Amino acid sequence: MQHYSGFGLLKHSFSHHENWQRVWRNPTPKKKYDVIIVGGGGHGLATAYYLAKEFGVTNVAVIEKGFLGGGNTARNTTIVRSNYLWDEAAHLYEHSMKLWEGLSQDLNYNVMFSQRGCLNLGHTLQDMRDIERRVNANRLNGIDGEVLDAQQIKEIVPVLDCSDNVRYPILGASWQPRAGVARHDAVAWGFARGADAHGVDLIQQTEVEDLIIEDGTVVGVRTAQYGEIRADKVGCVVAGNSSLLAKMGGFELPLESHPLQALVSEPIKPILDTVVMSNHVHGYASQSDKGDLVIGAGIDGYNGYGQRGSYATVEHTIQAILEMFPVFSRVRMNRQWGGIVDTCPDACPLITETPVKNLYFNCGWGTGGFKATPGSGHVFAASLAKGEMHPLAKPFSMFRFHNGALVDEHGAAGVAH
Repeated sequence: MQHYSGFGLLKHSFSHHENWQRVWRNPTPKKKYDVIIVGGGGHGLATAYYLAKEFGVTNVAVIEKGFLGGGNTARNTTIVRSNYLWDEAAHLYEHSMKLWEGLSQDLNYNVMFSQRGCLNLGHTLQDMRDIERRVNANRLNGIDGEVLDAQQIKEIVPVLDCSDNVRYPILGASWQPRAGVARHDAVAWGFARGADAHGVDLIQQTEVEDLIIEDGTVVGVRTAQYGEIRADKVGCVVAGNSSLLAKMGGFELPLESHPLQALVSEPIKPILDTVVMSNHVHGYASQSDKGDLVIGAGIDGYNGYGQRGSYATVEHTIQAILEMFPVFSRVRMNRQWGGIVDTCPDACPLITETPVKNLYFNCGWGTGGFKATPGSGHVFAASLAKGEMHPLAKPFSMFRFHNGALVDEHGAAGVAH
């Protein structure tokens, strides 16, 4: 480690970062790659990292129209959990959870994964029946979970209003102790640095204008900046813009793109050390390491590609949070943002082959994409490397909407997760 004197630190403080070592290269793309990943968010970068590290496929390019991690990766509320209902989804998210638990060590980069637990509240008898069913299903799949009553909840989160004097009294909750939050930009940077170290080319500020398809097989992409870039396989991981790339391939995906909003408060002293979610009241909150309350709820009802959203959704979200946390009533909100989420009719993703040979899509994560980042990347990388969909990916083929084998996770993904 390099050490600096007081004068040296002062000198570097005025250097505007010119003397800092770059974390990854900024290469000119080659003419041909084994695999091109379109989309430089968390899932795309994770795919490239695991392709190179786990499967030895290092002749890979990640092509990103903006900057790495600047899309939905930077526009989410960073919640990580795996307590999904159906076996197919539970296995996929638990695979991701196990990767999260060793991710900082694997990347040699602190992604600030904090396993502070997650409460999913129940407000009606039907809520509690659903919670009991889901916790039992989780346990059968080896996933941690407990059913708590209102008194146990109050002991974990004293500032939560568990009284009978509210519109939707809290009857109980599911509790996953291993759930938590992570630092979204650190996740993107860690995967980017790791991919670059294994020889992956990270191509930023380069928009894919078209897919090059010959005789029903994808053979590359066309960009404005560099023209044609050829590849044996192309994996598209562009979240809310997936339908646009599918159109370039001549087919449609069962997706809708919606704005999803979140907001953060001014920093306050530590008061909430876990994640609290409510499907019924429709809001969720956690507190960041900086002290901000990180708050969100559901998607805006209209389709769109705007990274903003409507005031009505923000208002409804704040109402939900104050229903659960009256103590927050005088906390000021600092900022609001939106992302473009791609939602499937059954609230589960697409990790799939397509009608175009050697063209693959990883999308449709809706509002639950961040928690799946390492698992999604690992499973998609395995599928691209071997030319056959990974067993955990097979249930999430786009063709399930033709054969009816849906995986309906609306119950476990009800509050924008």
